[in-house]
Amino acid sequence: MISRTRLLVLPLLALALLAAACSKSPVQVVARPIIVFMTDFGTANDAAAICKAVIVGIAPEARIMDITHQVTPYSIEEGSRFLAGVTPYYPPATIFLVVVDPGVGTSRKAIIVKSKKSQYFVLPDNGLITPVIDRDGLDSAREITNSNWMIQAAISSTFHGRDIFAPAAAHLAAGWDFNLVGPVVPQLVRLTPKTSVTTEKGIDGDIIALDDPYGSLVTDIPGDDFKQLGYNTGDRIMLEINKKPVTLPYVKTFMDVPVGDPLLYIDSRGRVGIALSQGNYSRKFSITPPGTISIPRKGALPSAAPTKARSAPRAPTILPPWPLRKPSRAFPASTPKKLTT
Repeated sequence: MISRTRLLVLPLLALALLAAACSKSPVQVVARPIIVFMTDFGTANDAAAICKAVIVGIAPEARIMDITHQVTPYSIEEGSRFLAGVTPYYPPATIFLVVVDPGVGTSRKAIIVKSKKSQYFVLPDNGLITPVIDRDGLDSAREITNSNWMIQAAISSTFHGRDIFAPAAAHLAAGWDFNLVGPVVPQLVRLTPKTSVTTEKGIDGDIIALDDPYGSLVTDIPGDDFKQLGYNTGDRIMLEINKKPVTLPYVKTFMDVPVGDPLLYIDSRGRVGIALSQGNYSRKFSITPPGTISIPRKGALPSAAPTKARSAPRAPTILPPWPLRKPSRAFPASTPKKLTT
């Protein structure tokens, strides 16, 4: 009788324990901090690796992800375009560490910017952040002046990526209070984006980049503006690239034309692009940015497209308080200016 009772009790006890375990709340997983890293350092040297080592030494739990370290050297405009293209895909509290810093060692500020999407940006105050803030809004910005946030060694005049930006990003990832990094920055340097011009005659824009390694031309012409010109997919468009006439089919994707043929399409970022099916348009036709592109309205001649006045870059100037204008859909920039936070 006792044996039978034991045989009944043991399964019931096991079931009770299983039920109790299932009734407990699921384990809460704490997300690791994310640092997204971009520079113009290239990959032929140890600069990016050193910055990552500094981060790991301060915040070993941080996940470090790369955008690219192949930004065209000194190109603030290109870096700002890449940064703006990536940030929408990362969650709030992501830390973006960006070092494209031709003014390193000068009076330019090292800053941390917080957007209204609660993302953080550790970078030089040279306009890199402009398109992100145009789109997402500015919460606050502070200069990195607290030496505790910097590398605990002598500060180089030429490697602030290692000595200031990387350790500041790491301390932020480690949970340090953003408000203690330094004083509020009342004015941020900004870039004035180039934008295409649309009139009753057509659109005049710029070739702003290459989509490498494919050599496709990236323009600043928004796809929605292009669609107002009246063209349908399948149309052949007479346009001008660098003031030379070109005829291209307007298609949805690369394989809509024979291999080796050129095409005009709307790229994945919503801009007009020029490509060569399974080829390199830039190399074949010897076209590299900067350049110009003019597209007339359907039925007009390419020469009827408007001509946009262009001027040489000017020295930095102070602008009135932010925001100054509606957010631009074209991210490249040419003229550094300032804004008020």
